[in-house]
Amino acid sequence: MVTANAPLALTPANVRLLDQQFDKFPTEKVLAWAWERFGAKAAVGTSFQGAGLVMLHLAKQAGIQFPVFTLDTGLLFPETLELKKRLEDFYGFQIESLEPDLTVEEQADVSGPELWKREPDLCCTMRKVLPLQGKLADLDCWITGLRRQQSDTRASIGIIELYAFDEATGRDIVKLNPMANWSREAVWQYLKDNKIPYNPLQDQGYRSIGCWPCTKRTGSGEDERAGRWTGFNKVECGIHTFLPKKVDFQI
Repeated sequence: MVTANAPLALTPANVRLLDQQFDKFPTEKVLAWAWERFGAKAAVGTSFQGAGLVMLHLAKQAGIQFPVFTLDTGLLFPETLELKKRLEDFYGFQIESLEPDLTVEEQADVSGPELWKREPDLCCTMRKVLPLQGKLADLDCWITGLRRQQSDTRASIGIIELYAFDEATGRDIVKLNPMANWSREAVWQYLKDNKIPYNPLQDQGYRSIGCWPCTKRTGSGEDERAGRWTGFNKVECGIHTFLPKKVDFQI
């Protein structure tokens, strides 16, 4: 029998078994497993949504010091940039900012102004996916704050997943979603109970906050991410879809 503490190879079959166990574990135990297994080769990527902030607090409370990074597209709300500074003071560690090769102005020179209005997928690739690819090249485990309740596209995510990062070399990367089974209500109760700083835009109806040109308030009864890329057939920026998932077909 596979156990979370066993030094097992992370094949698709073993990851499936671990996922079944991790779905019953407290989040702190999943984070501890990742720290024991990967150390600083595991890192938390956050856009400062509520779940990511809870996860960072849980890790700190457990004495786990994962590196933390965020994607600074050059198009973030001023409130988001200010929140980063507040969180660094609150948690007591630095959050690395990953930036695109081109500034917004340089991108406009190359691809025309306001690319997000014409080709949002290309804009997201240039400003989010490519910087993330560079970061993941140095990691063995990418930790996210994704939750199943956020949208239909995320409803079936696992606590732990395995992806092919470089199919030519056979290099894989583990993606850990320790907050996958948390509800929005539980996340916000934790934030308030522990007085964790959060984005003030959340109190203005922005339930999922990305780049300012592509983020709107959401209406009552809509998915949390319904305010992203309004008017386009687009629900993900691409950072969670560009890698091919490795699946155990013996299910």
